[in-house]
Order: sequence, then structure tokens, then C-alpha cells
Amino acid sequence: MKKSEWKSRTKRDLMIEVWEELDCESVGARELEAVTEAVRERFGEGAVESPAATARLLADEGAELRHAEVLDMDARWRTQDPYEAMFRNVVKFSNFDEAAATIRRLENLRRQFARKGDREGLRRVNEAALKAKRRAQMIARNAKVVERKREEKVEMAEWFTVWLNQPEIFEDWLALRRRSKEFRSRFEKEED
Repeated sequence: MKKSEWKSRTKRDLMIEVWEELDCESVGARELEAVTEAVRERFGEGAVESPAATARLLADEGAELRHAEVLDMDARWRTQDPYEAMFRNVVKFSNFDEAAATIRRLENLRRQFARKGDREGLRRVNEAALKAKRRAQMIARNAKVVERKREEKVEMAEWFTVWLNQPEIFEDWLALRRRSKEFRSRFEKEED
């Protein structure tokens, strides 16, 4: 496919624009590769969606899917990323115990990657923690969320901050924090 000057400003719109430029009703491996390449060029590797997710978006826009090609491409894509399985469902923080368990899982991965000298693995651990922290901060700022839950998310964002800055002291810090008078008075109902 020739390189075009894409007009779309968002990733979603770009995916649809590329498909429309291909001028085809059905979508399979060739079309998904063209969409993926355009997204990669415009937004970077981190913006690339799985072939299944891309196909689902295009199907919602009316594309007919060549399912066998989509499934095959998606399976190959998922096996290309050696980290995908390790990071699937790692981050959960609906309550304090889940947040603590998430940080422990991230710390285990961090240590594993540090032992191996795996810089990409370490980068992904850091990225996962930053995303979790930002998500907690976003929920904390959402006026539609009940105040108690927003306060909890502020606290959890602080936990991720401490771990990101000083992972080696986190467990001791967390134990002290959860036993502190302030924490217990603010969140004791959740801790009973």
C-alpha cells in the first residue's frame, strides 16, 4: 500500500481511514497488516492493537471478516510478544489487598527481569505500574465516583509512587502505612 498523508487525528479514525482507502469489503491478513503499519508509523509501536481488536473495530464499521485469516494472524501476533502472557491481568486494584498483591506481582517480575538483565521487561514493569498509578489518579479525580472510593484511589496511587521510587523498601513501608493511625482511621472499614 502506498504511503499516504493520513487525515485522521485519532488511532481509531486512522484505522478506519486506512481500511476505507484499501477499498475492500472483507478484511483479512493483508488489510490488517496495512492498518497496523499505518498505526505504527503514526503513533508508535505502543499504539499497535492486536489483530483481533483491529478486526473487531473494522467489523463494527461494516467490514466482513475473513475469520480464519484474522484468527491465524492474531495467534501469531500474540506469540511474538514474549511478555504478553506475563502482564495479562497483572494489575488489579479494586481494593487495598488487590493493590498490594499487584505491586508484589510487579516486584516479582522486576526482580526476575533485573536478574536476567532484561531491560525491555524492566521497562514494561515500570510502564504497568505507571499506568496503574495514572488510572488510580484518574478515578480519584472523577466526581462521579463516591468520595470514599476516590480517597482509596488517592492512597493506592501513593502506593504505586512509593514502589516506583523505592521498590526495595515498599513492603516495609506498606506494613507501617497500613498499621498507621491515619490509615486505620480513614480506611478501617475496608481493613476489618
